[in-house]
Formats: sequence, C-alpha cells, structure tokens
Amino acid sequence: MDNTALYTVAQVRAFDRMAIETRDIAGYELMQRAAAAALRLLRSRWPDARRIGVICGGGNNGGDGYVLARLAQAAGLDPWLQGLEPPRADSDAARAASDWNAAGGRVLAGAAELAPADIYVDAIFGSGLSRPPAGAAERLIDGMNRSGRPVLALDVPSGVDADSGNVPGMAVRADATITFVANKRGLATGAARSHCGDVVVDDLQIPADVFASAEADARLMSRADLESLRAPRDADAHKGNFGHVLAIGGDVGMGGAIRLAGEAALRVGSGLVSVATRGEHVSALNVARPELMAHDVGGPQEIESLLQAASVIALGPGLGQRAWGHALWHAALAAGKPTVLDADALNLLARDDLALPANAVLTPHPGEAARLLGSDTRSINADRFGAVRALASKYHAVAVLKGAGSLVATPDGDVRVCPWGNAGMASGGMGDVLTGVIAGLLAQGLDAWHAACCGVALHARAGDAAAHAGQAGTLASDLFAHLRALRNGLGFA
Repeated sequence: MDNTALYTVAQVRAFDRMAIETRDIAGYELMQRAAAAALRLLRSRWPDARRIGVICGGGNNGGDGYVLARLAQAAGLDPWLQGLEPPRADSDAARAASDWNAAGGRVLAGAAELAPADIYVDAIFGSGLSRPPAGAAERLIDGMNRSGRPVLALDVPSGVDADSGNVPGMAVRADATITFVANKRGLATGAARSHCGDVVVDDLQIPADVFASAEADARLMSRADLESLRAPRDADAHKGNFGHVLAIGGDVGMGGAIRLAGEAALRVGSGLVSVATRGEHVSALNVARPELMAHDVGGPQEIESLLQAASVIALGPGLGQRAWGHALWHAALAAGKPTVLDADALNLLARDDLALPANAVLTPHPGEAARLLGSDTRSINADRFGAVRALASKYHAVAVLKGAGSLVATPDGDVRVCPWGNAGMASGGMGDVLTGVIAGLLAQGLDAWHAACCGVALHARAGDAAAHAGQAGTLASDLFAHLRALRNGLGFA
C-alpha cells in the first residue's frame, strides 16, 4: 500500500465495503485483524503495561475494543472494559461483545468515572464523528486526558474529525493512533496533529487492488520528494545560473522580516538576492548580511530597474499596507514575474483582487486565508482541505495553507500535506523564512508547484532539526544552517 496516500472517510468506507462484498472477507474478520494489530502495537510500545482499560462505544469502533480486550485477556494481560452503550443487535460489534462476555471478560458498570489502568484504549467513536462528544463520552475522554497514563486510539482519536482534522470540542489526546484500512486525510493536518500522537496505518491485509479502485484524495510529502534538489552543480556553474530573487518589503520598523526572507533565499541556493526596502534598513542589512544587495526604494519608480533584473519576486514580509507598500505591491505584480506572496501582500490582495502572474505562490496562514476567501478563521480550520483548494482555484495559483500539517494545492485540486514541523515554529519570522525558501527554489528553475512543496518540506524539516535543542525559544534564523544542510542532502534525517 502507498504510505503517502491520504483518503476521505467515504473512500475508506468504500474500501471496507469492497473487501467484504467482493473479496469475501467477513466484517468480523476485519474487526479481529484490527484488534490484533492494535494489541501488537500496544505490547511493542508499552511492554510493561498489564492493566488495560478499554473504553468502548456502541459502534464498530467499540467492537474493535471488545475484541482487543478479549485477545489481551487470552495473552495473560489484565484488561477491563467500560462500555458507553450496548452495540446494535446483530452487528459485528454485538458479536464482539458477546464473545467478550463468553470469555468471562470484566465489564465495569456505569460510565461516570474512569477506573485505574496502566494504559487506556480509546474505542469510543470511529471515523464518522463530526460533532463534539457529549455526556458520558465527554467525561471519559476528559478522564483519559487527565489520567497521566498513555492512550492508544483505535482508528481515530475520539472527538477528531477524520476528514478535516478539526476538533470541534473535547477529544482524546492519544500517544499513538492505529488507523485501519487506509490513512485518513484529517489525521495529518490541523488540530488533529495535537491529538493523534504517532499514527500507524494497518491495511488489515486487504488486497492491493481494492485500493487501486480510487485515487488518493491527497498525499503526504516524503523525503523522496526532495531528491531532485540534491543533484550536484556543474563545476563551471556561476551565480547567474541560479536565479535572482528580489525581496520586497520592510516598511518602517519591519526590516527584520525582509532580511529573513532574503537570507532564506540565499541559504537554499539562489545565486543573487536583492532587497527593496526602506532606506533606514539598508545599513543594518549591509552589516548583518552583506551578501544581500540592499536598496533604498522610496516608491514604484525606483524599483523598476530592480524588477527588470530579477527572475523571481518575494513579496510581502514587512511590506505594510500603507501607501508605500501598496505602491510597491502594484508594481511587483505588474512585472509579471514568478512571485511568492506572503503577509501584507496577501492582505492587499484580499482588498484589491488583481490578477496574479504565472507561477505565483500564495502562503497564507488561516487568518489570511479567511480574508482572501471572505470567510473566517474558524471556517478555514474546520475544512483546511476545502480552503486550500478554494484558494488555489480562486487565484489560479499554487496555494500553501500554513499551520500544523501545512497543505499545498494546485488550481486543479492536487494536494500535498507536510508531515513535518513542530510547535516551536510558532514564532515570529517563520513565515518570512518560508517565503524566501520558496522564492529561492523558484529562482533555481522549479515550477511553482514543486517549489512550494519542496520549500514547505525543507522549511518544516529545518524547524524539526532546530528544535532538537528544545521547541520553546526556537528562532526563525535558527533554521538557516539546517536549510543549507538539508538543501544539500545533509544533516537531519
């Protein structure tokens, strides 16, 4: 099975039905395979756990829990089970509950309080839940989260929307999630990233041709996607072979933003980087990073020669939305060159919907995406896949929706999801660095799609490398050395 493939919940259910109806694999057999896989993961990851608390709902996810408890008991462990509601009669889950009872399994009465255990197994809700848990389910989820004990989620952490990654209310915070049949797209992005822990996919030995019946809805980026960046340079190469980025921004008091973007373009291999900024920032740029060609630009007339010389534009870091920034924004878009838009370049675009050049890349966070789509941040986070596709379609550009599990989309709806990155990257300047990274790759000949995908991947993996010293306190500039190493196929694996 393709480990990068991500599917919608509807697609995964179709695979499950096909396995049952056309491959003669009984539903209860799939349930037993799921439980056995989960128990193997539990025992390998937490080998000292003896008391296994299994919290079951009334659907097939709960059925997986009943079978796991029975298999754990047969293996000499000490499981107990707490059920929120009885399974529907004549269902596979009801058969699983009956087999557990026949084996003398221990069922705790009531669902008001969580009993002690070495590890909890979340088998409350499956992949179909899109509403906040309530009542006894909410109380037990809260109990697991507060217990201080590890939690293994079966298929999906209860309370997480497996299609969108949204978490509308209380949700299990699992240490690991074993998801069945195929990987659900929502587990890879948004708030779900804080709830899934390590995600393990088990296809339950469903034949490969079942999965071939549908195209993946999206795909995870992989290290293989970065291999094209590692081709050695020709011995007689010169700086003109690797493009010229013009970074435009840095209104009064915001010179650091455009410096970060410019240096990032250099660190990923751009041959030349010019910076068009306010005059008061030029001296500081020359001292801090003399390799950047800093220019005092007072208005659009003074930027024309710089625009002509550039091959790619990085537009927006520290640009502001006042007359100076607005005038430079207009001039930059009119130049018709491949452009990466970030920060105030996006806010200006939301106010004044100009046509973008070919090979443009938008890099909004959810708040900026909401302004671009005339929506609100909550709606963007509730449907990140829909939002990034809408952005790419509306602006006829490659769109990057930043955040945990950043998404990259083409106007045709192709989506890649970044599996790297960490909460230490929630600090000022990280987006400016990403802008420079993507612009630097564009300057070296990558098209907008590949520059955005490779840029997001490099940026996230550099952030992970920087966070080896601890997430809190990570600075955007801490990524530079790691960007260079990763760009050259070295460093953090």
